[in-house]
Amino acid sequence: MKKFRITFLNPPYLEKFSRSQRSPAVTKSGTLYFPMWLAAACALADREGFTVDLIDAPAAGTSRQDVVMRLKQFAPALIVVDTSTPSIQNDAEFCKEIKAALPKCFIILVGTHVSAMPEECLNLNDSIDAVAIGEYDNSIVDLANTLMAGVTQFSVTGIAYRHKGKFIFTESRLPLEDLDQLPHVSPMYKRFLNIEHYFNPNALYPMVTITTTRGCPHECVFCVYPQTVMGHKLRMRSVENVLDEMQYIVENFPNARAVFFEDDTFTISKKRCVEISEGIIARGINISWTANARASLDYETMRKMKEAGCRCMCVGFESGSQEMLDSMKKKITIEQSKAFMEDARRAGILIHGCFMVGFPGETQKTMNETLSLAKKLNPDTVQFYPMMIYPGTEAFKWFDERGYISTDDFSKWLTPGGLHNTVIRTESLTSAELVRFCDNARRKFYLRPDYMFYKLRQVLNDPEERKRTVKSARTFLKYLIKGSDISN
Repeated sequence: MKKFRITFLNPPYLEKFSRSQRSPAVTKSGTLYFPMWLAAACALADREGFTVDLIDAPAAGTSRQDVVMRLKQFAPALIVVDTSTPSIQNDAEFCKEIKAALPKCFIILVGTHVSAMPEECLNLNDSIDAVAIGEYDNSIVDLANTLMAGVTQFSVTGIAYRHKGKFIFTESRLPLEDLDQLPHVSPMYKRFLNIEHYFNPNALYPMVTITTTRGCPHECVFCVYPQTVMGHKLRMRSVENVLDEMQYIVENFPNARAVFFEDDTFTISKKRCVEISEGIIARGINISWTANARASLDYETMRKMKEAGCRCMCVGFESGSQEMLDSMKKKITIEQSKAFMEDARRAGILIHGCFMVGFPGETQKTMNETLSLAKKLNPDTVQFYPMMIYPGTEAFKWFDERGYISTDDFSKWLTPGGLHNTVIRTESLTSAELVRFCDNARRKFYLRPDYMFYKLRQVLNDPEERKRTVKSARTFLKYLIKGSDISN
């Protein structure tokens, strides 16, 4: 084991702030993501022989003082700090506290925001020594080896760093081709985290989140990870590699009730999806699972997934207007969504449907079409939200160029309570109109008598569904009744 120590830090901010999800915030449903990418880099550094620590402060409720105390006790030479767009000012300010306590440590920021705006982030304050651009697993290992050798001018690819008053950008790092080279992330969860801190209403509770792919070939204009960190080139772990990690989860997390595959699109390859399902069955891996999917999946694949324990899929239907779907480059049709929903129901898989409003050209009529489609599809659960835009995405550029973003203060991407805020408007709709529509759409979907009867019957007949629904409803019902916590 090398004496060089590295801390991977999801820094303190708002309690239960879900920093690593696509739209970081404190969520209405109580969703809290695992620090997946931070833990993946931690696992690689651990395998390479470095002494590592992983801290998830928002999940554990760890205060700034306690994090600093743990850092001083561990005394890392390198600290890898996760960031996000709405928390970037907080994250940079906390780096100043770290540097005051550990002046010799090297601090590098990682995440989507710093990948999109590296120079702006280095400029936030001089406690930040470097930022990683894109995938950073190998960048951190290379940087640690370089620092350990006492080198101060780096050739480590994929970073921008501060040197003698200047910012130096190294060569871009190519995405990792063979994901099987990476160690599994779940042993890091077991060593450093408590899985009961994390929650996703799409999955039974408690659950373990892993990813089986990186990169997404689709070009939805709003999706932040493919446009800032992972790229559009799809890379997949082998089926056996995925099954090995599922088996580890079942054997090492006896309280886990589910696995959540948080790939951009787990079902991107139907053949691989079937192979994973057949592998789960063949190995006798007995655990419920949930995955992100596109509304283009066929019935036969769903049937096999159900047989292998797939309980739910999270699907971005996005809009009831074909014009809006085309403008966001979603590349699905309304008819595909309808056929998909019928097939999912036939296969016995629950669906969580995602719907967004606020795209270029959006009108009250197209928003009403979206609500109408949601009720017609009638998934198990839904979410309606105004579009979130983040630096580095095509959507951010479109709104920015037209002056449709109300502030350049990224902390305003959240409401005072930490929920998603709406900082965009369209040609014909204000931010408040977008928020009001989503608040009303939720009520019109969830408060239908037929739906409430369906949900009551579900929770009465299934104890696992009851536990999941009650946990989510504790926070969600408040916002369903009173609406978003902004003045509109």
